[in-house]
Amino acid sequence: MSTIAIIGGTGPQGRGLGYRFAKGGHAVVLGSRSEERAAKAAAEVQARIAGAGSVIGASNAKAAEAADLVLLAVPYDGHDALVAELADSLSGKVVISCVNPLGFDKAGPYGLNLGPTSAAEQAQALVPGARVVGAFHHLSAVSLISDAEIHEDVLVCGDDADAKAVVQELATTVSGGRGIDAGKLRLARQLEPLTAVLISINRRYKARSGISIAGLDPGR
Repeated sequence: MSTIAIIGGTGPQGRGLGYRFAKGGHAVVLGSRSEERAAKAAAEVQARIAGAGSVIGASNAKAAEAADLVLLAVPYDGHDALVAELADSLSGKVVISCVNPLGFDKAGPYGLNLGPTSAAEQAQALVPGARVVGAFHHLSAVSLISDAEIHEDVLVCGDDADAKAVVQELATTVSGGRGIDAGKLRLARQLEPLTAVLISINRRYKARSGISIAGLDPGR
């Protein structure tokens, strides 16, 4: 099993994904700007894992250094500066971005206009030696940290086929659904803001909606 670092691992999405990874038998390092906060969050998650993986806390820098695979689960505000700070530790690794550049106003959530790019592509540009994959954008943080079965598909985009395959396999650990190859990394420009649509649906129907892709051959 892999050692997976989650940068921003004390936030709702990072903590929920860490819980699911550890339940699947992986060693997880929850990263944070505060080692104390990371250690506290890790202890809380570890207490819920019975004989599966392991969860420890560390600074973001130490977490990135220790892992085989790194997941970015940080707010978009400050994203570029943090990724640049960790660039040396991220280079040569598979880096998963589930960062959603979103805004909120009186009309509700919306995707920020990043022009011809995305958070995932920005991470790739900042760390050209990494193999960046976009995934896990659309899973509810509340569902992830719960014990409920999810059974949702995870859309995975990236330019490196081997890295995508790693993340697709990991997706089944998290959701119980499929990791779906959604295409090149540039399609993160569409996947990231789609999260705003799901948030809007959830608010309207008081639900935890997700994504399931119909019409695919189950053997592929």
